[in-house]
Amino acid sequence: MPRLVRWYVKTAFLWLALALLLKAIAMFPAGASLPAITPVSWHALFVGWLTQLIFGIAHWMLPTKPGATKDRLRGSEGLMWSVFITLNIGLLLRVVAEPMQIVQPGSLWAGLLIASAWLQWLAAIGFVVNSWARARPPVRRGKKGA
Repeated sequence: MPRLVRWYVKTAFLWLALALLLKAIAMFPAGASLPAITPVSWHALFVGWLTQLIFGIAHWMLPTKPGATKDRLRGSEGLMWSVFITLNIGLLLRVVAEPMQIVQPGSLWAGLLIASAWLQWLAAIGFVVNSWARARPPVRRGKKGA
């Protein structure tokens, strides 16, 4: 498993642990009084864990890029590192800004939430750009026709 994929998978597990911890906290009366804990936990679960796990495993498992050199079989590794960094910065911004926006509404927190959404969107677009050419029909070998 490539090093980049290991980073995606291990970081996904960290987000899963955080999501489950937040869900556990929300079960207690003190946690239930924190209004942002539920949306943040769902976001950590679905974007932090599930989406990141999908990105990492798909980067590893999709067919190699046709006609690519050996060092670029899976597309641009630099782009996928950028996707990783952008996605996780966006997630961290969300974890911080969403509760603060509820507790102390203001343009700073709203701006950070918007930045969070854009960073996560850019990460998804980067993943698609890097993976698009690899999602192709299988190469048929053998006789043509019937």
